[in-house]
Amino acid sequence: MIDILKRRFGLLGRNISYSFSKGYFTEKFNDEIFAGNSYENFDISEISHFTGLLKNNPDLKGLNVTIPYKEQVIPFLDKLSKKAALIGAVNTIKFTKKGKLKGYNTDYYGFKKSLKPLLEPHHKKALILGTGGASKGVAFALDELNIPYTFVSREAKENIIDYNLINATTFDNFQIIVNCTPVGTSPNIEACPDLPYEFFTEKHIAYDLIYNPAETQFLKNAKEKGAVIKNGYDMLIFQAEKAWKIWNK
Repeated sequence: MIDILKRRFGLLGRNISYSFSKGYFTEKFNDEIFAGNSYENFDISEISHFTGLLKNNPDLKGLNVTIPYKEQVIPFLDKLSKKAALIGAVNTIKFTKKGKLKGYNTDYYGFKKSLKPLLEPHHKKALILGTGGASKGVAFALDELNIPYTFVSREAKENIIDYNLINATTFDNFQIIVNCTPVGTSPNIEACPDLPYEFFTEKHIAYDLIYNPAETQFLKNAKEKGAVIKNGYDMLIFQAEKAWKIWNK
């Protein structure tokens, strides 16, 4: 049996008082099976403060990583898992017995597991809104599902289109739309990505990585047109449990 007594875990990010992870793991650790474990937020204003955080908390055993540090934290790590290296983003850090920091990505796993039950044969291609660390995990999951995708950003670049190019033809060609941006999260719940929502149909999936609110304006707009909608809550649960397994293996 794994010795799970008196171990400290936490979440690395910026402006994370709303954090899903702290609430989830605190509730998990309230179970007497996990008694002795604790979970806290480490809210730092810039990634350079990470070194000091480690120095002041030598007993940490694992961290989750959220916006905006999923990519920025990588140079501070000693090693990456094969998939984290391929993805180029980390959302889970394990502190090894030798005192090394190893980065993993469980976002892709959570997204893949939560999307898979929704897929139908006509869901052939995906649009990924946003190009940050979270979008990289989504792209990797889509690769594993053999679903081609295109990134959307405010500025067109190589392999990235801008929002102005999205029209009826785009919606004909892309049946899965994934919001990986923070647009629409609480407290700015009336905001939504700049899309022509009238082109959503019952053949589309609208997936929002945001979980608060449970139904974002993006999801509401898509739902009105008959689209299948999904928020990021299940993804977060799946990725959190995967992180827990990594910390305990």
